Amino acid sequence: MGIIQELRTLLGANHVLTGADRAGHVKDWTGHYTADPLAVLRPATTAEVSACLKIAAKHGVPVVPVSGRTGLVGGAMTEGGLMISVERMNAIREIRPDARIAVVEAGVILDRLHDAAEASGLYFPLWFGARGSAMIGGVLSTNAGGSNVLRYGSTRALCLGLEVVLADGRVLNLMSELHKDNSGYDLRDLFIGAEGTLGIITAAVMKLVPRPRAYATATLAARSLPDALVLLNRLREATGGAVEAFEYMPDTYMRRLAEARPDIRQPFTPRQAVNILVEIGATAPRDAVPDVAGEVPVTLLLQETLAEMMGSGTVLDAEIAQSEAQRRLMWQRRELAAEITFARSPVIDTDIALPLDKVETFLTAMAARLPELDPGAEDICVAHLGDGNVHYTVFPTSDDAALYDRVVQAVEDEVQALRGSFSAEHGVGLSKRPSMARRKDRVALDVMRAIKVALDPENRMNPGKVIPDPA
Repeated sequence: MGIIQELRTLLGANHVLTGADRAGHVKDWTGHYTADPLAVLRPATTAEVSACLKIAAKHGVPVVPVSGRTGLVGGAMTEGGLMISVERMNAIREIRPDARIAVVEAGVILDRLHDAAEASGLYFPLWFGARGSAMIGGVLSTNAGGSNVLRYGSTRALCLGLEVVLADGRVLNLMSELHKDNSGYDLRDLFIGAEGTLGIITAAVMKLVPRPRAYATATLAARSLPDALVLLNRLREATGGAVEAFEYMPDTYMRRLAEARPDIRQPFTPRQAVNILVEIGATAPRDAVPDVAGEVPVTLLLQETLAEMMGSGTVLDAEIAQSEAQRRLMWQRRELAAEITFARSPVIDTDIALPLDKVETFLTAMAARLPELDPGAEDICVAHLGDGNVHYTVFPTSDDAALYDRVVQAVEDEVQALRGSFSAEHGVGLSKRPSMARRKDRVALDVMRAIKVALDPENRMNPGKVIPDPA
């Protein structure tokens, strides 16, 4: 019996996709990477995932886990391997409000978990534009970030436990519900961010938090990025750490938004250089319940702080959302970033992390360096300024591989000089493997390779991703 027939016997023919039936899985969201899998498998249980991996091991076939296919770095591509999609493993097994946890399968779409948590009066605070298609398995495998990292941390900080199927089909039960457990190595964190190179995440225990009772949201124009950081720190102190998002959209981004989406109203006329979207989430009734005049205390606090800073000249203009519709418009401007970036070609997209006070230094350095590399190239950026994550994008004048590499290495140079990271929240996949080879600590790479060999000695789990080949 051949491998395809074995898999059809296990899963049923409808869940072993071959030929034209693989069409939805052969290209990534960016359109840059294409795949040619032997088959796309759609198991419904952890036991079926385990059996699939045992069959793959018997035949020596590589395996690539697939979730919502919203990645930007080519991490879910394969040539001749088996794609194992977790889309049918989509049960929310439990929402436990008293313990503030959700027990979910890897195929649960992020928005579904948001809705389920909200129905219990709680909140799952992982929030980004692809939340309507991204799945729990994928966000764990890439340690996804998003707009709320400032307050709640990235996906790793929101996970208590995991269930993982290893390369040989064994099921590793790490489904802890504990906030403290010092019983040896923290194996859970080993798999978060590993992009399926060590095993397939099939279920997880995720943290829930109190749902904000009110939001205070504003778009403002700051005099400079350092002034914006002064505002951020002042608001964090005044709110006891309740600032959930602090997003930077410079004039270059707003200009590109106007070109791509003229239907979206611009916040300021004339256009401002430093635009910030700030949002505060109030969970305490004292901050969220309107007073006798109908004013929401957290909104008043934001208004007063902005007024004070406008008086000093550090904030130049501001609009505060007065309704949910206005709040959603402000967020729409920010969440269109991926759409308006990848709608233009050629494109060089980077995802870097910097110390908060070094973002301006980096942007200034690249503004001087880019014209030397490619006269006529344009750049834009958008940033989670509250956690130092900058999405710096270049539109080069030609689709030349050597030029692409020179620009990326220039970005790496400036990031390394500022003690930053070339990879912040999108993962490494294929696109950042050269950066890993150039910039990752040599000893760290040796340790990563040793872990990979220990857990996947035949190199069948998402091979060719994340870890560069030895020099």
